[in-house]
Amino acid sequence: MPDSYKILITGAAGFIGSHTAEYFAKAGHEVYGVDNFSDYYDIALKKRNVKDIEAAGVTFVQADLTDELKGRLPGNMDYIFHYAAQPGISPDVSLQGYVRNNIFATQNLLDWVREENKGLRLFVNMATSSIYGKEATLPETAPPEPISFYGTTKLAAEQLVLGEQRSGKIQACSLRLYSVYGPRERPEKLYTKLIKSIFEGTSFPLFKGSEKHSRSFTYVGDIVKGVSALIGKEDKVNGEIINIGSDKEYTTAEGITLIEKIIGKKARIEATPPRPGDQLRTTALIDKARKLLDYDPSTSFEEGLRKQVEWYRNNFAG
Repeated sequence: MPDSYKILITGAAGFIGSHTAEYFAKAGHEVYGVDNFSDYYDIALKKRNVKDIEAAGVTFVQADLTDELKGRLPGNMDYIFHYAAQPGISPDVSLQGYVRNNIFATQNLLDWVREENKGLRLFVNMATSSIYGKEATLPETAPPEPISFYGTTKLAAEQLVLGEQRSGKIQACSLRLYSVYGPRERPEKLYTKLIKSIFEGTSFPLFKGSEKHSRSFTYVGDIVKGVSALIGKEDKVNGEIINIGSDKEYTTAEGITLIEKIIGKKARIEATPPRPGDQLRTTALIDKARKLLDYDPSTSFEEGLRKQVEWYRNNFAG
């Protein structure tokens, strides 16, 4: 990337957003990160991420995307990567919470973009394989059939962004990400929770039947690789929906076995009732990403899990 661009990352204190912000800053771009420090999970973990990205050269702004953004965020961005959202499938989050943080926040951001970023080269919406529904084994042309508040509101956010693009107001695309894992993964997610339980010798709650669920588990570094490939390709990707993930598929049980092998200790698994809205299978069909972005996820599942265990051991294991 010989050119230097002005880049905004929303959700920059989170898992994937922090990795993306750090990557672009280290590549020499002028990077701004925004996050509202939602208490969906421990804010101290998000502040740890912010410390890391600021050390890489990111300018961080604490702000809520549903508030007035003019004067809070610097304008005239070249690229915007929109990660900020209400994530996950949780009975503790109301529909109103998903609507506020996924739909209203996205529209408010788009309103600010139109007013304050006239020269924007590309707006990149970060969507999810949950948009496809119970089995995300489909190409981007498949009709969406989400089965959760999360998937439904992320579909709505995606369409808000692409609606602006279809109206000729901005150049934009949407990336549908698949089962991302790695260092900084959120604490309620599968592998962070599993690794923590093994190190602490506590029971690991596993939704009944989910050990048979299969996923395109994708290392966070391979997600960032796909995201960074968008730079300079705005004419190619404008208006496109693109799957980004690993094309290798593993069951939850296989992932648990690998973590046990890496740590050298068995998990104490405790079965819990099935989770409504959970996907049964995801397989990332990435032909479009390969064609448009030369995308090639190369981190093996075991290699990525080893990096995540090492990160946890270095930061949290006593």
